[in-house]
Amino acid sequence: MQADGVLTSVDLEAENQRLARETFTEAGFAPQRFRLIAGAGLEVMPRLTDAGYDLVFLDGDKVEYGEYLDQAIRLVRPGGVIVFDNALWHDRVADPAQRDPETTAIRELLQRVANDENLRSVLLPLGDGLLAAQLI
Repeated sequence: MQADGVLTSVDLEAENQRLARETFTEAGFAPQRFRLIAGAGLEVMPRLTDAGYDLVFLDGDKVEYGEYLDQAIRLVRPGGVIVFDNALWHDRVADPAQRDPETTAIRELLQRVANDENLRSVLLPLGDGLLAAQLI
């Protein structure tokens, strides 16, 4: 991160926010280098600055992944990267018999990203899968 960069974290869980603040402080990060916002992603993201981010990492309600993508595309600057966690969703995404709402939403996200000519993407089989897409 550049010297004047700021890490922004949005999380519903107060305990996660407390632990993040504690970790950043113990690691020696100045308070102005990170911003912790309590709230739901789809409530907070619309209030964040357009093209103001180099990286947006998303891990939330899988059914909302398509809406997260809409917001993330607006938030990252050209060359920025959007990353989704759980892109393989416990190996369910590759199994066509799995049709639960979460698995279906992730499949739709993967297809949408693959078909978007403004995104260059890669699906990494790390952990439960990471989808990384660069805004061209």
